[in-house]
Amino acid sequence: MTYPNPAVGATVVKNNQVLSVEAHKTAGEAHAEVLALRSAYLKQYPNSQLKEIYSSVDIHHFLSSKHNDFFVDCEIYVTLEPCNHRGKTPACAMLLESIKIKKVYIGTLDPNKKATGGLQRLKYAKIDVELGIEKKSTDKLLYPFRKWNKDRFLFFKMAMREDGSIDGGYITTKDSLSLVHKIRTKIDLMVIGGQTVRTDRPTLDARFAIKNISPDILIYSKQKEFDKTIPLFNIKNREVLISDKLQISNKNFVMVEGGYNMLNIVKDSIDCLVVFISHKVKSDIKFDFKKLGFQIIHRYNINSDDEILFLEQL
Repeated sequence: MTYPNPAVGATVVKNNQVLSVEAHKTAGEAHAEVLALRSAYLKQYPNSQLKEIYSSVDIHHFLSSKHNDFFVDCEIYVTLEPCNHRGKTPACAMLLESIKIKKVYIGTLDPNKKATGGLQRLKYAKIDVELGIEKKSTDKLLYPFRKWNKDRFLFFKMAMREDGSIDGGYITTKDSLSLVHKIRTKIDLMVIGGQTVRTDRPTLDARFAIKNISPDILIYSKQKEFDKTIPLFNIKNREVLISDKLQISNKNFVMVEGGYNMLNIVKDSIDCLVVFISHKVKSDIKFDFKKLGFQIIHRYNINSDDEILFLEQL
């Protein structure tokens, strides 16, 4: 959801007590470190005018000048090396230097040459820095970022019930559907099978997201003729391609939607499998993803009925 930025989390600790846990949410908005520092400061000073400040630039300015030496005995844990350049937001390394934070724990160095250098800046400022904490986990979290910066990150999305069945219309709740539509506003391209287009006649837009930005579409099909009254062909500002190849150029973040047949076709090309599972109908049979050649690397509940799983190939 942070594309084209990396997914980064930050935690501020003071006297062995966790003060805040935050994450970067959207490109162009405050980074994880900025949000975590803001939350930690407000925990100590809940009536501070900072509670009415939300923009990254304004938070930087406030904390840099009015930190009251609050952070001199604080430590911050960060997924990724704090950035050292001013892009859409000011440099996080500069903010950590100005508030004189005690120590910075970093999971992974930033592979982006424009943004890296934060570790060295902090060391020059005589701030204690520890690199490589939970690196295996942070590397997995940052894999999409590294991949789409290098060439392309392509993931497959599907929905199923506990037993692995995928038939019968909508499977998950509106919450999951809204999340899928939000994801569609982030991707550069959506791939879908030709048979699904002919049978379901989908729209494939993002109408359930706050920003209805519909992705370009690649219809994966050997047959090139389609009924152009199918709704997906009539979305404004959208390019629809029809091809029997996944040789996609100038598209860095790509989602494939489909079922088992489509997954088998593109399996060797995908970087990650994302599965929305409905637990509304309980089943004694739990689907074994190892049968598909995948293992779960992360999961979380969307609501009481739906769960999202992230899987990598065995």
